[in-house]
Amino acid sequence: MTAPLAAPGGLFDRLREACRPAWNAYVDHEFVCRLGAGTLPEKAFRRYLGQDYLFLIHYARAWALATVKSSTLAEMRSANASVKAILDVEMGLHVAFCRDWGLSEADMEALPEAEATMAYTRYVLERGLQGDLLDLVVALAPCALGYAEIGERLKGQAVGANPYRAWIEMYAGDEFREAARATADEVDRLWATRANSGRFAELAGTFDRACRLEAAFWQMGLDA
Repeated sequence: MTAPLAAPGGLFDRLREACRPAWNAYVDHEFVCRLGAGTLPEKAFRRYLGQDYLFLIHYARAWALATVKSSTLAEMRSANASVKAILDVEMGLHVAFCRDWGLSEADMEALPEAEATMAYTRYVLERGLQGDLLDLVVALAPCALGYAEIGERLKGQAVGANPYRAWIEMYAGDEFREAARATADEVDRLWATRANSGRFAELAGTFDRACRLEAAFWQMGLDA
């Protein structure tokens, strides 16, 4: 039996339940469902892929900000490991994957940012700049955990000649799943060491907003 992505009763688990409508709108978005069924228009997927490349650049910047917000060397190393994973592994996989769809790295880097991309990435960076490390990691968490949940669910649905099977398998893979679990564990650890119950409502607001921006990112692709 596959272990849960997040510890039951931990902060991430509580935030997901408190923000269930926004979470479900994100992980069950029409873009995701049609991707799993293999019926998503190629134009929509290509639009998403190009913007996701730009998103990953800012996602790495946000984790780099986490090193500045860290209080201990262990926290700095954890944040730095995330930056390296994005820049050295995930972006390389993304570029290789996009190459198969006729999108070069130079082409993607030259793309103008969509409004949905700007709204989401700037919101995450703003929460990190205004708040502490916990605020930042909570804003980042829906991306990692949501994609892992989506990948796991779609892996069992993608049958036959689904053109998006490789994308699904990438986010359903053990490497991405372990990275997602590490993010959930970090959220729980920071809650235990840096927070009190009075902060939950504010953190839930951050989490909810991030989920809604994730859903808007899918919609941006679908609208193409």
